[in-house]
Amino acid sequence: MSMFFSEEPVQFQCPVPEETGFTPDELQEILSLLESGGDSVSLSPNSGSEGSSRAVYNDNERRLRRMISNRESARRSRWRKKQHVENLSSQMNRLELENQELKKRLGSALRQWHVVWGENERLRFESVALQARLSNLYRILFTMQAQ
Repeated sequence: MSMFFSEEPVQFQCPVPEETGFTPDELQEILSLLESGGDSVSLSPNSGSEGSSRAVYNDNERRLRRMISNRESARRSRWRKKQHVENLSSQMNRLELENQELKKRLGSALRQWHVVWGENERLRFESVALQARLSNLYRILFTMQAQ
């Protein structure tokens, strides 16, 4: 059996998928911690102060669990940030389209206002001319009646 098993640690040289969030060195450290910590979980039913058969973790296991937990937390944080940036980008695109539409509507309203303003000025001028004509007609009428 010794020809199948060796005492030297296994070195992995395969590429690390980005989804794990671990570098090859970190994976190697995790594997070495797992190898060295094979006996690290000890059940101690007769421990004097504990009195129960609960698992006691050594420092390496705590460090490994903390490292894995931190990696997962960082991965979730990156995912949330990515989602936030995507949402902001989507909102920006939507607001840009809305802004373009509002600019079109404003341009249309300004053109309509200009047409109405021009028509209003024309009607004012016509009103002044008609009032002057009416005044002249009254004067002629009074002159004719006075004779």
